[in-house]
Amino acid sequence: MAAATTTHAKEVNCNASWYGPGFHGRTMANGKRFDQFNPNHMAHKSLPFGTKLLVTNLQNGKAIVATVTDRGPYIKGRCVDMSRAGAERLGFISRGHAPVRIQVVQ
Repeated sequence: MAAATTTHAKEVNCNASWYGPGFHGRTMANGKRFDQFNPNHMAHKSLPFGTKLLVTNLQNGKAIVATVTDRGPYIKGRCVDMSRAGAERLGFISRGHAPVRIQVVQ
């Protein structure tokens, strides 16, 4: 399995997590305010801000398109951090993390 944080491949399988309550309203790395209720907000360690990714939960098939707006995650083995709303839509809010496929769409 390729690591999404070390490559800019068009498609990567990896592990996603989510962030929200402690960061809601704080300034993201792109200079804008983080909104945990916006499913479009997502953190990635190296992809350029504004990159749109199709994120698919490999356990249930749910998918969303989100935009890289922040840096992270800072937990080893994770490739993206979704907003709380993004994780809810992908169906892994209670578990906290999930195997996903990320695909660059723009």
